[in-house]
Amino acid sequence: MKKWICLIVALLVIELANKSIAGANLAVVDGDSLEISERRIRLIGIDSPELFQECYDEHQKPYMCGQQAKDYLSKLIDEGASKGLKVKCESQGKDRYKRELCICYVGKKNLNFEMVKAGLAIAYKSEMFIKPQERAKKNKKGIWRGKFMRPELYRALKREREKQKK
Repeated sequence: MKKWICLIVALLVIELANKSIAGANLAVVDGDSLEISERRIRLIGIDSPELFQECYDEHQKPYMCGQQAKDYLSKLIDEGASKGLKVKCESQGKDRYKRELCICYVGKKNLNFEMVKAGLAIAYKSEMFIKPQERAKKNKKGIWRGKFMRPELYRALKREREKQKK
C-alpha cells in the first residue's frame, strides 16, 4: 500500500514539475480566465473584455462583448469535450493575484490564440499574439467590427469610478 501512495505522490510531483494542469472540474470565468479544480488560471498574453463590458458593433449598437468572449471560450472547450478532449494548461508562472499564467489547449487547439484570432481578445503584454490580432482587426472580427475600450483601460476606469463613489 505504501508503494502505491509513494507512486501516486511521485506522479503528482512530476506533474507539478511539468507545470501542466489537466482540466477536470473546469469553469470558464470570463474570456481569459478559467478555474480548474479550484486553481485560478489566466490565459497569458491575451486580454479579453471584462464580463460586463459593453462594446459597440459596426452600427454603433451596444452589445455585451465580455459575455460574448466568455461564451466563445466556453464553446471552444465544449467542442473539445464533445470529442473527448480535455483542457490542458501549461503554467508560465503566477501574476500578482496569484493566478497561474498559462497557455491552454483543447487537444492541439491553443485557446489563447483562438480567442485573439476570433477578435474576442487582444494581445496583452506579449508579442506572441500580434499576428492573429492584426488578422482579426483587418477582417473586422469580434470586437474589431466596431468600437471598444481596451479591457485594461476599462478596468482602470472602473476602479477610478469606484474610488469616487467612496
